[in-house]
Amino acid sequence: MATETQCRIALTFIPQIGDVVARHLIEHFGDASSIFKASRRELERIAAVGPSRAAAIRSFRDFDRTDAEIRFMERNSIRAVFWTDDDYPAKLRHCWDAPVLLYTGGAANLQVPRMLGIVGTRRPTDYGIACCKAMVSALAPFNVTIVSGMAYGIDITAHQAALEAGLPTIGVLAHGLDRLYPSQHARIARQMREKGGLISDFPSGTTLNRMHFPRRNRVVAGICDGILVMESGESGGSLITADLANGYNRDVMAVPGRIGDAASAGCLALIRENKAALVTSAEDIAAQLNWRQPAISPQATIQTALFRDLEPQQRLILEMIGEGRLSMDEIQYKSGIPRSQVAGDMLTLEMLGMVRALPGHTFQRLPA
Repeated sequence: MATETQCRIALTFIPQIGDVVARHLIEHFGDASSIFKASRRELERIAAVGPSRAAAIRSFRDFDRTDAEIRFMERNSIRAVFWTDDDYPAKLRHCWDAPVLLYTGGAANLQVPRMLGIVGTRRPTDYGIACCKAMVSALAPFNVTIVSGMAYGIDITAHQAALEAGLPTIGVLAHGLDRLYPSQHARIARQMREKGGLISDFPSGTTLNRMHFPRRNRVVAGICDGILVMESGESGGSLITADLANGYNRDVMAVPGRIGDAASAGCLALIRENKAALVTSAEDIAAQLNWRQPAISPQATIQTALFRDLEPQQRLILEMIGEGRLSMDEIQYKSGIPRSQVAGDMLTLEMLGMVRALPGHTFQRLPA
């Protein structure tokens, strides 16, 4: 007789039984074991099942595969969190297409009150990377868990920034936990398992497939309080995640970028079409998500570290402003930097909390 754990995993191995149908079955029978004990006639009576799915359940015999999965989990300290378990993510449970089973590795707490998904392009600009790092660092006092998809670009930047800020971070994978794509992120993934973790609704042995990314994205969108899009082109996975989040009634936010910059086209479109709130600081994010403000601003703590990472022309601009105020035209004239570049640098410095924009395109340096 198969155990409840075997039956839970087996339920996800039946091709005709997707997450929605599996949840209907669990709601009807109460647990996975009872599904496999039910007669074909009992199964057929459930509207979401019908004859073909009932036949597929009754004919399932591949419990050797479920045993192999359980052995893999035991060897690698992986848990299988089922839809009815107390530690299943509460926010995700209420999504209509929530995965019935999640594989989790690491110390990740899936029930924390604050989770923020950060997504973006795989080919970010220096501006996007700097903004991502600054945003995550400034979120440290809010005790938020950062969630992303372990991909190149903004995803891995968000994970790395969370680790550096001492925040838990969770990577959602589009394949089984027996591998990691891209493999270059293995070192960061090991660190994440110690403070956060990796999760997937794919069993071991599942290889990477383009069709898996939207399925991965729905977990990112569903598990979080909100989604922040840092940089995105006119199409791509970030916008799919934003659409999914909107469908789940999650808050979607976007960081504006330079007009005409291909890397910011998606963010600007989300803001223009009222699909995302415009945010330029951690405080904006906290206000959008109704989080209490930290008692002490982290700005002074992070500015010194950020100053070391500034571009040379950005440091020059800060030194020129000094204790006074300068207009955009004055900065351009004194520095010799093209106006379009000055505009981008000023936006970066403003987002990093190093300058304040005043009326008349004038800027004032903020104290460290």
